[in-house]
Amino acid sequence: MADVLIYRTQYCPYCDMAERLFDELDVEYTEIDVTNDAEERQKMVKRAGGKRTVPQIFIDGQSIGGYDDLRELHRTGKLDELLGR
Repeated sequence: MADVLIYRTQYCPYCDMAERLFDELDVEYTEIDVTNDAEERQKMVKRAGGKRTVPQIFIDGQSIGGYDDLRELHRTGKLDELLGR
């Protein structure tokens, strides 16, 4: 199974929706809350190629973007490929 990482903040409906989709798909993920952690947020921005919004989602180290990107990957069936299904 793929390694899924989600950078999020505490009050983020898109973060919640991304995690809900992974939960519905029975995909385990690691969550990093950057709400009050400037150092982790800076790591996220660097890893995401300058993107500052949350969520920032990575699958096997590859940045896939945010919730809208995740939803589009799921809609087109490409998410299953990235997850190794």
